[in-house]
Amino acid sequence: MTMRIAIAGGGLGGLTLARILHRHGIGAVVYEREESRSARPQGGLLDLHPESGQRALDEAGLTGEFRSEARPEGEEHRILDPAGRTLVHHRPEPGSFAGRPEIDRRVLRDLLLDALPAGTVRWGHRLVAATPRAGGGFGLTFEDGDGAGRDAGCDVLVGADGARSVVRSLLTDAPLSHVATLAELSIADADRRHPDLADLVGPGNLWCIGVSRILAAQRLGDGGIRVGISLPAGDRPIDAYRDKRALLELFDGWNPRLTALIEAGDGPPTLRGIEVMPTGTRWAHRPGLTLIGDAAHLMPPVGEGANQAMLDAAELGAALAADPADPGAAIRAFEAAMFDRIEPIAEMSARVQAMMLSPTAAEDIVRFFTPEPSQ
Repeated sequence: MTMRIAIAGGGLGGLTLARILHRHGIGAVVYEREESRSARPQGGLLDLHPESGQRALDEAGLTGEFRSEARPEGEEHRILDPAGRTLVHHRPEPGSFAGRPEIDRRVLRDLLLDALPAGTVRWGHRLVAATPRAGGGFGLTFEDGDGAGRDAGCDVLVGADGARSVVRSLLTDAPLSHVATLAELSIADADRRHPDLADLVGPGNLWCIGVSRILAAQRLGDGGIRVGISLPAGDRPIDAYRDKRALLELFDGWNPRLTALIEAGDGPPTLRGIEVMPTGTRWAHRPGLTLIGDAAHLMPPVGEGANQAMLDAAELGAALAADPADPGAAIRAFEAAMFDRIEPIAEMSARVQAMMLSPTAAEDIVRFFTPEPSQ
């Protein structure tokens, strides 16, 4: 009998897993709550690391497609102080994919979607419940837009359904904690409409670091700029930052060339709380069930989340392909390795997040990015 694999969530981790399983002749269905691939913006740039995100794409057979879309020049990174002085300026080697080339999250997701057979992704399927069945496997209940329910079943369920995972509750009750607030703005067609800001940001990433706050910007492949303001959790209620005026007040006294990034934003800011799971979260193995990505190990967004989600997918896909007759053993082996791999990465991410929003962030980050002198 063919093993029925359901993947809850059509983000980068879920799609990478479906693609790798497909390459091994194993079918899977991805249930995604969004109505279509273009239902909402997918965020900004991702730097894909050779040992994780790029490795996963190689196992998915998509290295060539990735290199045709990625931008090595997007790895350029400048860090400024509130006066606009440069503290750190990293320039990548031109045209090199040896480092961590950037790619738009939307472009990467489309690349994965286009590599899957038609019908693999079931759009408009918001999972609301997964119920164990007496004979094994799970019954899945989805909610339509009108509130009506739909049902499906599977032998193996993979929760790739993000920070607010429905599947996670079947394995762990690990709490989420709020560690930061992020306000995001977009500036379209920056070269034509705001050439000074396009020049300021450059081809990659810009961080402007003050006392317990960061004003960041990154250049997108379509010529736009994505602006992000990071603030410590609990300073004010998140609704206090609903308009640009409130954000500008936070940067009073900063170089106007920097705060122009906020003023130029198209529309009001999009706000979200940054939440994390406890470092070292593990769960007891349960047959036919596992988690990957943010559902398994929600970390601060400091460059590892998408990369580790894709590596989760690669390792789980390889384990299932190596032992398709015993998915329980494959999942058990995957989880043991994943727990050991993720714990130090989550600890590092927590330290970086705390450092970036500390009162001494500028000095700490310069030290972090400055190589130790050779002995």
